[in-house]
Amino acid sequence: MLKTLNLALQVLMMFTKEKPVWGGRELANELGLNHTNIYRILETLEKNRFVSKDKVTKKYSLGYATWELGMIMYENLNVTKLIRPILNRLKDETGESIFLTVLDGHEAVTLDVVEPENKVKFSVSAGSRAPLYVGASYRTILAYLPNEYLESIIENGLVKYTKTTMTDPDELRRELEIIREKGWGQSQGEYTAEVRAIAVPLFDSEEIVGSVTVSGPIFRMAEEKIQEYLPLLMAARDEIGDVIKRYQLKLRV
Repeated sequence: MLKTLNLALQVLMMFTKEKPVWGGRELANELGLNHTNIYRILETLEKNRFVSKDKVTKKYSLGYATWELGMIMYENLNVTKLIRPILNRLKDETGESIFLTVLDGHEAVTLDVVEPENKVKFSVSAGSRAPLYVGASYRTILAYLPNEYLESIIENGLVKYTKTTMTDPDELRRELEIIREKGWGQSQGEYTAEVRAIAVPLFDSEEIVGSVTVSGPIFRMAEEKIQEYLPLLMAARDEIGDVIKRYQLKLRV
């Protein structure tokens, strides 16, 4: 029974932002599993509203039950009530997009996003995730994790998402040292082209839990702007840290 449950969870995790729709046979082939077993699991998930089957294409997507559970978790974090006002103020001060990113295993998840009105934006939606070595938001978290995280990530392979993605292990190690020395990180076009970002680590007591990021198009994020935004970013980070401590928020996914 536990084996079937584990397989059902694997099936659910296949529905991502990059691949939100699957055919039954396609999913079975991707997982390298028996088609009959996959269809039985999909039927059970559909019956309980965790997936939905399109009547025309016969393909599956996530159902309302997954959304409801996600909303319950999100609301219990009190992010909107307690942290978003801080993110909104930072957005108003900088005029750029602000991301709250949290650690989830060997990846990081964008927990909340606030963006300026009437400006060119490079949107990253809440719920999106990326490897810990790609870009300032994620690498600033990796810099404060045990070395085992880094070596495991390197061993699994560093994928080049854009021409500037940092995929040289030695370069990555040096960059993490720089982040620890300065207390903040930056990136340019590593995950999304033409985007520059600066990020600071977010701690719960002594434990790294995430990061706060200011991000915008390269033409707006000049060096003088970065130096102007850094004190604002660090002040927002400290305020969020105080909120986490005061209300005992658990931001780990």
